[in-house]
Amino acid sequence: MANTKSALKRIRTTARKEMRNRAVRSATRTYVKKARTLMDAGEEAEAQAAVMQAISTLDRAVTKGVLHRNNAARRKSRLMQRFHSLEK
Repeated sequence: MANTKSALKRIRTTARKEMRNRAVRSATRTYVKKARTLMDAGEEAEAQAAVMQAISTLDRAVTKGVLHRNNAARRKSRLMQRFHSLEK
């Protein structure tokens, strides 16, 4: 257990950030998974909307500092590659 006031405060703030980060990370995973399942099912129109939603949530996670921008860019790139291969 922490001894100083600043260490105790750091524990509290870390817990708050951890909760927020977990929620944002979970939402991004949910939307990416939804897009991938729709692509696998071959539903092109719904998949396009889901991909755009997933990209939006990835960008939001970068803005909040949950994901690194290169990590989000890589995920978006892979999603779009998969989507474009579906169109062919």
